[in-house]
Amino acid sequence: MKMLALRCLVALTLLIAVTVAFANPFKSKIISGDDGVLEIIVPGDHFMKITDFTQDGGTDRAVVEVTLPGDAENGGTTNVLTATRIDFSTGSNAVNYPEIGNRVTIAGPARVRIRPVVGAKLFITYKKERDEGSGGGGGGSGTPSPIPVFSPTPTPTASPTCTPGAPFFTPCPF
Repeated sequence: MKMLALRCLVALTLLIAVTVAFANPFKSKIISGDDGVLEIIVPGDHFMKITDFTQDGGTDRAVVEVTLPGDAENGGTTNVLTATRIDFSTGSNAVNYPEIGNRVTIAGPARVRIRPVVGAKLFITYKKERDEGSGGGGGGSGTPSPIPVFSPTPTPTASPTCTPGAPFFTPCPF
């Protein structure tokens, strides 16, 4: 009986270790109307994928703002994603049909901000990943990949054939 319990403990430990090692890197946040601004910093060698951004309630529409460092044009901030409303009964943005949620990928370095909306709850799901880099399409090693060179295909030449049973006898060239 002790051996069975020990085997079960070892199996459970291995399953927990695998679950922790391959855990889902997505993070989710809920922002209420009285919370502060959610600010997420994306380092230069990372990128951020936003897969879900929804809004329940409120009259104004929530947006994801991105500020790139050193961008002086337009104050350096732009809106890249609008929340998908799941409550259609309030505000001037009320509609009767379901909205389509979009996804966005933000390359670092960037500062991502989500401001709360009065009377609304916002839900965002995102993942930050390290950018392994592709080296500009050259395979990621930093060296350019060789360009394949194709030679022209030789054109076939006609060869004489035997046609047995033809009205005129044609001798074979063999």
